[in-house]
Amino acid sequence: MTAQTLSDPRLRIGPLALDVPVVLAPMAGITNTAFRRLCREYGAGLYVSEMITSRALVERTPASLRLIKHHESETPRSIQLYGVDPRTVSEAVRFLVDQDLADHIDLNFGCPVPKVTRRGGGSALPWKSDLFRAIVEEAVRAAGEIPLTVKMRKGIDEDHLTYLDAARAAEDAGVAAIALHGRTASQFYSGEADWASIATLKQTVTSVPVLGNGDIWSADDAIRMVRETGCDGVVVGRGCLGRPWLFGDLAAAFRAEAGEISWDEARAATAQPALGSVMAAMRRHTELLVEFFDGEEDRACRDIRKHVAWYFKGYGVGGDTRRALAAVESLAQMDEIFATMDPGMPYPGEGAEGQRGRAGSPKRVHLPDGWLNSRTSELADRAAVAEGERVDGGSDGG
Repeated sequence: MTAQTLSDPRLRIGPLALDVPVVLAPMAGITNTAFRRLCREYGAGLYVSEMITSRALVERTPASLRLIKHHESETPRSIQLYGVDPRTVSEAVRFLVDQDLADHIDLNFGCPVPKVTRRGGGSALPWKSDLFRAIVEEAVRAAGEIPLTVKMRKGIDEDHLTYLDAARAAEDAGVAAIALHGRTASQFYSGEADWASIATLKQTVTSVPVLGNGDIWSADDAIRMVRETGCDGVVVGRGCLGRPWLFGDLAAAFRAEAGEISWDEARAATAQPALGSVMAAMRRHTELLVEFFDGEEDRACRDIRKHVAWYFKGYGVGGDTRRALAAVESLAQMDEIFATMDPGMPYPGEGAEGQRGRAGSPKRVHLPDGWLNSRTSELADRAAVAEGERVDGGSDGG
């Protein structure tokens, strides 16, 4: 397995060769094919689907089949699965492989959402070390030649850390890479990501790439994470919300770090879009959503509304305009609103940068009764999490 070094901007995940060591984090309701295609138009990397529930995929639900769709321009095709039962997860993986629907499969062990963790899934699951190992081993076996990776958090809280044990088990099982969000489930998205934990993981796992996730708001952050932790690549989540051009910034920065271009050239390539460019990106995003929703323009417009605040963060766009865009019902109406805005308004600098998405505050992690009493998955635990196979809409887009 070849891992990225600072002298080489490429990253290998199994047989996949990425031009830059950058992965788009799965985010519920965000990383559908429309958003993935938009980000890909600006830069390179691996663009992962929303989290797909294994049970729903095995049952061939229309919603899950829609979410795993990739446009013909998307390559490699990457899908993230969630599950709590080894057999169900392996069946979902086998379906993707047999139907040639993915070139890369990731398993979600990082979601902190209560409806996931209270059933023993996501970031709660690695606490049950035997269950975690069984899921990963069976998924790797079912994946065959398709590279399978895992994404996790540090643990449930600081008193119940799991990432090192889980990483060793995943490495032994034959995963192609391991990604770590440097927060516990109890932190949710609050505070600062613990990059030191990523460095510790990199020192522990030596045979496959280690990817770092958490608090990458700019290309400079990504380079700093690689330098400070030694990780082989970065996973970008909330930092690209309303900023699909971040992937172009990342590509230029990693090329400069590798000496392929100068840092002056990389800085000159850093996007500082005037308002007109932001409007064009939002409209392009909406057009791709219309295509994703099979021509349902009203549905696409409802979906784009949640992106408005992210796209126009820091720009001097009035409240009335923001409210109008947040209620837009058609592309024609969007164009009418855009016609009242100043496309030449310059990039606002610091006001458009930094954290995006809600950080929230630390939370008590919702777990099945007695979950922390043992590191093994007793029959009672298995019964408690059985319904977890039907969970929808988790995320860990740190």
